[in-house]
Amino acid sequence: MPTGAELFAQSCVRLGIRDVFTLVGDHLNEVLIAIQQAGLRVVDMRHESGVTHAADAWARLHRKPALTLVTGGPGHTNSLTGIGTANLAASPLIAVSGSPSTALSGRQVFQVVDQVTMAQPATKWSAAANNVAEIPYLLGKAYRVADEGRKGAVHLTIPVNLFAGKTETALPMPEPLSAPLLPPSAAQVEQALETLKAAQRPVVIAGSGVWWAGAEQALADFINQTQLPLFTVTFARGILPDTHPCVFGYADPAINKAALASLQEADVVLVLGKRIDYRLALGGPRLFQKDVKFIQVDIEPAEFGNARPLQQAICADVRTTLAAMTPATAWPSNEDWKARLTAHRTEYQAGLTQLGQDNAAPLHPASVFATLRDALPKDVLYSWDGGDFVHWGRAMLPAMQPGMWLRLGPMGTIGSALPNCIALQLANPGKPVVMITGDGSLGFYLAELETLVRYKLPVVIIVGNDGGWGLERELQRELTGSTTVACELQHTRYDIIMKGFGGDGETVEQLADLGPAVQRAFSSGKPYLINVIVRGSRSPFTQWQIAGKK
Repeated sequence: MPTGAELFAQSCVRLGIRDVFTLVGDHLNEVLIAIQQAGLRVVDMRHESGVTHAADAWARLHRKPALTLVTGGPGHTNSLTGIGTANLAASPLIAVSGSPSTALSGRQVFQVVDQVTMAQPATKWSAAANNVAEIPYLLGKAYRVADEGRKGAVHLTIPVNLFAGKTETALPMPEPLSAPLLPPSAAQVEQALETLKAAQRPVVIAGSGVWWAGAEQALADFINQTQLPLFTVTFARGILPDTHPCVFGYADPAINKAALASLQEADVVLVLGKRIDYRLALGGPRLFQKDVKFIQVDIEPAEFGNARPLQQAICADVRTTLAAMTPATAWPSNEDWKARLTAHRTEYQAGLTQLGQDNAAPLHPASVFATLRDALPKDVLYSWDGGDFVHWGRAMLPAMQPGMWLRLGPMGTIGSALPNCIALQLANPGKPVVMITGDGSLGFYLAELETLVRYKLPVVIIVGNDGGWGLERELQRELTGSTTVACELQHTRYDIIMKGFGGDGETVEQLADLGPAVQRAFSSGKPYLINVIVRGSRSPFTQWQIAGKK
């Protein structure tokens, strides 16, 4: 007669889940033992929020649900930030929390909180198991809900006595379903092509929906055939490299001023798998002309018209839509328009290049990333944090391959780049991984440096250390002229902290030392932290934020 823990482990195997992210606790002992005995890999970390962040990253990288196990009470509450981050990023996370025994229900016992209700606002679905027999059914349903439509996070609470209990009559587990392709109609395709062909200044914006749909080749075929200008954002970064003649970089006006200038002139915008959200100024006049025509392709009908009226809404799978829209015949030339976009890009990059020539100490962030552009391996995978230093890098370093540009998501959960890079390296053994962060962001999950060392993950961490919360410091200085509140930190030797955990690292203060330090880091074969002393300097992102407040 199987226990609930054994049923849980067997269900994971049937669902194709082979990796479980966790932090051990009393409510989990039976199920963790069962999972290991079933042959699953257990990735144990140092903070429950880090656990859920890493699993979120794992789900994004593999394009299928990932599983976390945390203990109840504070373990559950700690995990909620990662759960909310995954849900807003449309990442299929199955977040399971243990809890005290149901035999003690209704009494004031240890670590009792209403976990299901707490998780509801941050998930697509939240539920609790009431008996052992329900465990396979609930886990199968959780997988389906997380994976269907616009993907997202789900939560299950499973009390400890149900993991330990036994049953002969387990409910059947719903099997995973293949996502329907939902192709567009012929009329929709014809209308979209007519609008694009008639445009004088068309642009394409590709978002994470292209990645989730497995539409990399479809996007490449469409762009190569039509020669339409393409901007990419979120997990579409690198699907076509930034060096492609039709690719003009980040579709983020806060990072890419060439995108700002170009999108302000566009007369037709094809949005593929991307919400028209804050990143695109809600489709408003700060970024787009009043009469610009939007064609939006998305699998979620609730997205259409949320921010602005659309010329056309296509509720369909991005991959099949792109395949249907790729013309067999010649496309109207738009070389004059592309030349104008090239001029915008050249002008913006020239300004960044000039800033990158500043080699005085403390180092300007632009000079750091100008050096890193040459020093980092060409096939490096990025885990990006938030903050002023990091935004300079997002503006200056190119995206060159699919699945290599891991960002925080709409929640903007600074610090999560560290647990994210754990998943990124686990998913890509043998490939170079770099984490770009600031000294403020690094502090959130500092103990996960030990996780990197324990799992022998040779991630190279580059910390821009300006002794403060750089972005907020710049925003406050705009308000006050000079003084700041709660923005200053010590110039901590984070490389020494990494060494204390068993990794390696060094501090860099001179630009000439940075390239050799990067070479040493990737040659070391161990987690390596480069603590770069930089000056505070308003990034393009912060300048965009300040301009928006005026």
